[in-house]
Amino acid sequence: MNNSGTQKRLSVYGYLFTLPFLIVFLIFNLWPTIYTFLLSFGNLKGLKSDFQIIGFANFAKLFSDKYFWGAVGNTFIIWGLNFAPQLGLALLFAVWLTNTKLNLRGKNAFRALFYMPNLLTATSVAILYRSLFAYPVGPVNQLLLKFGLVTEAFNFFRSVPASRLIVAFIQWWMWCGQTLILLMAAITAISPSLYESAVIDGANEWQCTWKITVPMLRPMMFYLLITSMVGGMQMFDIPFLITGMHGEPDFKIRTTAVYMYNIAFQGRNDYSYAAAISIGMFIITIILALFINKITQERTPKIYNGGKK
Repeated sequence: MNNSGTQKRLSVYGYLFTLPFLIVFLIFNLWPTIYTFLLSFGNLKGLKSDFQIIGFANFAKLFSDKYFWGAVGNTFIIWGLNFAPQLGLALLFAVWLTNTKLNLRGKNAFRALFYMPNLLTATSVAILYRSLFAYPVGPVNQLLLKFGLVTEAFNFFRSVPASRLIVAFIQWWMWCGQTLILLMAAITAISPSLYESAVIDGANEWQCTWKITVPMLRPMMFYLLITSMVGGMQMFDIPFLITGMHGEPDFKIRTTAVYMYNIAFQGRNDYSYAAAISIGMFIITIILALFINKITQERTPKIYNGGKK
């Protein structure tokens, strides 16, 4: 009986300790999500405080909205320019920093420095890069002129390729450190016996990396791909702040999140259509996540076996 009473008291304490999180989740997460779904079927805009349900009109408009699909295209271009080098370089550095034979000095300090940009606020980073690439007297332009690489100052933020590359580089610079930390953690979790067996069978350093490390990192790389894609679909702060808050030039760095903000809070104040845009982003993300999961289904990694069939 005493044990039963103690368990009941512990259960009550458990519910009490989880109650604050549950309240915060319901108020600031679950209810806004439900309200967004409801709002996407309405006609709330401007200074109105109530709205009427109009069915799928907003989604029909969204399906034929060339600006929305243009923003989706911009999002994936910038994300692709960011993620591919991010994963490649992070994997390369992770292999180097975890290699016991190299035993690089100061690798912990290097890892901390690599992760540090992730701790900076997006606003400060945007201001920093606007200053670096400023026209015509920014430091980058001054260096290009000094070394004779250009004959006159170049306006980076009037060039579509330059603007996209700057935004992609900032995203890479801010998030590559986190990718590096996760890959290093995954590499250190690989059993050393696999490498020892491969070395005994005559495998060299490259074969160990390509035949053991990379296949064993597949679950982590899949996780990074999914989370990076979700984050890419929500890319807002840097594209919004780096130029004129509308994705200039020619709206070519206007991501879906920036477009949603423009519709909701700049000019039209069409909250219901902005909610439909957010639902569209959610649906696209789910479809892509399922597609990626389908083509990268878990299979048994082909680990090096000494060349034996």
